Amino acid sequence: MRKIKNIIIALSVLIAFYSCDDFLDEKPNKNSSLTITSVEQLNYLLNNYSIFYQESNRALIYSTDDYGLYTELVDAKLNAYGIANVQFATWDIDNLPLDTRESFWSSEYNKIFSANLVLYNLPKVSGADELKEKLKREAHLVRAYSLWSLAQTYCLPYNEANKKELGLSLKRSTSFEENVERATLEETYNFIESDLQEALKLTNKMEFVNNKYKSWRGSKAAANAFAARFYLTQGDYTKALEHADVALQEHDLLLDYNLEMRYSDIPSNVTVDGVTIGIKYPYTHDNQSDMSDMMEWKEFYYFRMLYNESWWYVPSKELLALYDKTYDLRYKYHMVENYSYDRGLISPAYEYPGYVFFYKDRIPSGPTVAEMLLIKAEALARDNKLDEAMNTVNLLRAKRIDSNAPSSFINLTASDREEAVLMILEERRREMPFSQRWNDIRRLNNNQDTFDDIPELKREFYEYTNAAILTSSPIKTYMLEKGSRRFAAPIHETEIESSKGVIKQNSY
Repeated sequence: MRKIKNIIIALSVLIAFYSCDDFLDEKPNKNSSLTITSVEQLNYLLNNYSIFYQESNRALIYSTDDYGLYTELVDAKLNAYGIANVQFATWDIDNLPLDTRESFWSSEYNKIFSANLVLYNLPKVSGADELKEKLKREAHLVRAYSLWSLAQTYCLPYNEANKKELGLSLKRSTSFEENVERATLEETYNFIESDLQEALKLTNKMEFVNNKYKSWRGSKAAANAFAARFYLTQGDYTKALEHADVALQEHDLLLDYNLEMRYSDIPSNVTVDGVTIGIKYPYTHDNQSDMSDMMEWKEFYYFRMLYNESWWYVPSKELLALYDKTYDLRYKYHMVENYSYDRGLISPAYEYPGYVFFYKDRIPSGPTVAEMLLIKAEALARDNKLDEAMNTVNLLRAKRIDSNAPSSFINLTASDREEAVLMILEERRREMPFSQRWNDIRRLNNNQDTFDDIPELKREFYEYTNAAILTSSPIKTYMLEKGSRRFAAPIHETEIESSKGVIKQNSY
């Protein structure tokens, strides 16, 4: 696997002398032995959030109807979009396998390697059996989560017709000789579920240390929150509800946007046509390298962040239309108006917002309390328990909608099952844009209901090459239809080459 050999020494060094236990950094001791001998060393590895938290998944960011790809932004500034942004947004299959910046496959397998390193060494190291058992379950959670994320990106959606389609390389060890041939999709999901069942044996509470929940570590709450997401993807609403309830029983704190969200105190001024315009960011924007605000976001069950190297989550016009601009505080704080000026669209001036959560590049992608409420509400609605479903989703809205709004606006009501489900799905888009929309489109097009299908995604945009957008070309229509094989993103050619052709590319 690409980069695995390059990180084994770094991981060994980290295990030997680096600890962020209780979120406190310790100075490395360069004289320390590199041999893994104790369970505490493996604990340090899993405690280093920097190895695990970032998800550079450009398919999630650019490939859905949450992302806006517009000729007018390019007309205002030619490089408003990177070429890879355009390729992902138009579901390219020819150029993306050669994109030198693509790293999601390798970065997730690096996490899997770390999990396997823990599992391989646990029987051989000294230390308390209780801690060993906890780390074993936690390593299974790391591996299951990464494999599931990879499957949502590089494999076709899971359904009866696709079970024999290509799944993933199921790495069970740290051996470089292990077979990397892709298993079937059914084998892949069975493997993930097996890991998940081990992770669900976690019994520890989420620790609260230095004003932070240790959501970067595995816990009973984290395992159940991921299980709720896993089973929702498969359309098993009974199990999704069961695990969402357990997660909520363990941890149910929501941030109240009426009381706990605010604008940044640091002004951001841009001069456009001789006029100084102040751009209002949420306070969570301020710390690019300081992880405090991210770690203190109390809604996390499992600390994972979607990372956007372009620094612009461009909200589509369709996504923007879902928010009430008067009362929805998610629009007030996260849809940063005039953001295009900050990205250089000032000559000519073109105003367009950007979605900002943590700094300009990171938004939550790991399971949260808000997501569990939405999973619970959807599962109840699909079971035709309308009052319970709407009461559940309204718990979230009470923390996100301006308390001065009419009660009838804050509290959604539905007259039938279909209306309730569609309302809750819209709430999911408002609450978790970009991070979960790709996964939702895949599952909604493959569940037993048809009223929630997304029959096609469409873009009207310029033609392009692997290096440039051709602004002098005619506008072209790009489409991704329900059932398209392009719901599996192409694997980078470097991965295929490094496996000597054992890893097979997706067919289109």
